[in-house]
Amino acid sequence: MLPARVRTGLIRFCISTFLILPLAATAQVEALLWPGGAPGAKGTAAVDKPTITPYPVAAGKGNGAAVVVFPGGGYTGLAMDHEGLQPAKWLNTLGVSAFVVKYRLGSAGYRHPIEMWDGQRAVRWVRSHARQYGIDPKRVGVLGFSAGGHLASTVSTHYDSGNAAAADSIDRQGCRPDWSLLGYPVITMDAAFTHGGSRLALLGDAPSQILIDSLSNEKQVTSKTPPAFLLHAKDDNAVPVRNSQAYYDSLKRRGVAAELKLYEKGGHGFGLADGVGGAPNDPILATWPALAAAWMDKQGFFKTATSLRRPMASLEARRDQDAVRGFGFRAETGEWGFIDAAGRQR
Repeated sequence: MLPARVRTGLIRFCISTFLILPLAATAQVEALLWPGGAPGAKGTAAVDKPTITPYPVAAGKGNGAAVVVFPGGGYTGLAMDHEGLQPAKWLNTLGVSAFVVKYRLGSAGYRHPIEMWDGQRAVRWVRSHARQYGIDPKRVGVLGFSAGGHLASTVSTHYDSGNAAAADSIDRQGCRPDWSLLGYPVITMDAAFTHGGSRLALLGDAPSQILIDSLSNEKQVTSKTPPAFLLHAKDDNAVPVRNSQAYYDSLKRRGVAAELKLYEKGGHGFGLADGVGGAPNDPILATWPALAAAWMDKQGFFKTATSLRRPMASLEARRDQDAVRGFGFRAETGEWGFIDAAGRQR
């Protein structure tokens, strides 16, 4: 029989291994969008290598949909937590696999069309890996915040069906998203209502009018542009709300399904507004993810989302009855609902 101290050590080892293994199994691996080197790369540093990080839904839990996530940051940085990781986790609760993109930036000397190429490549990459992640290649959306919203609207208005003869299997895939979610997005490059920092980082200090118009995505909408859900705060002093309004109006004029949710207050950069990852904790702003989820479900992007079909009227009534922290999905109950300050579902 083993000595007591040895037995205790073995027990501790087994317990620690049991706790660690599940974490290792769910660890995400960042992948290069171009393993052989990205086109237009200025070097071999991390800033020269665009990547994509998968956050797949657990086996048997997904509905086949996927969303490519573009964090914001004015084309000079990337808000990878509250506009990348946290939205990916939220999408997972909907049964949607998420893929967070680290695209190249103006702060590293990259100008258009580099950022667009990275965004298009990310959509192609997800479709080319659809079987691996249990994804329907015809249900791949994009989500972008701020400048990431500009990139999401760019790939929604500048796309192709892929090159069937390409040696690279990823390049054979089309890069048109099936829908877009745009959070307080930069849409235009028009100096009258753009975000000046994003325009400078993307187009440089003396862009031609042709280039300005091409990347003013409200001017690039057609009847083939993917449906969009947009959200914006009216008091956004960084990216004027007119950006979202202009894109929404262009979509509606061309008969494209669109929804625009405006909040009276919220400023800029609020992410999920749930107090996680640097986002503010605002129960009013925090209603938008549920509204976006219901919109995606209504549009048919989810095959199975029965939890979203619970009558909204009863949920809205609860907001008036109790002080709430937010509105979200509870995995343990399999339902949407308002969450109070103690984290309990109402």
